Amino acid sequence: MSVSIMVEYCEPCGFRSHYEELASAVKEEFPDITIESRPGGTGAFEIEINGQLVFSKLELGGFPYEKDLIAAIRKAKNGEPLEKITNSQAPCVIL
Repeated sequence: MSVSIMVEYCEPCGFRSHYEELASAVKEEFPDITIESRPGGTGAFEIEINGQLVFSKLELGGFPYEKDLIAAIRKAKNGEPLEKITNSQAPCVIL
C-alpha cells in the first residue's frame, strides 16, 4: 500500500531540523515513501499520513518519537487503521 506523509512545521520556530531528522529516519526505514513538508502556523509540527492527522505538536506540546512515527507508517503500509500518536518528547530548551 502506498503511503504519503505530510509534515507541516513552523519555519520561524526553527523546526526545519526536526523535520529533516525525521524525514531522513523515515527514508532510511522506508525508501519508497513520499515525505513532504509545508509551512505551518506558529509552533506547528503536524504530521499527516495519507491525509490523516497522526501527530500534533499544537495538541501535545512536544515532538514525536521516531519509533512511534515508524510504527504508524508500518501500520499504514499494512493497511491497518491509524491511531493518533499520543507520546511526545519535550522540545529542547536552551538556557
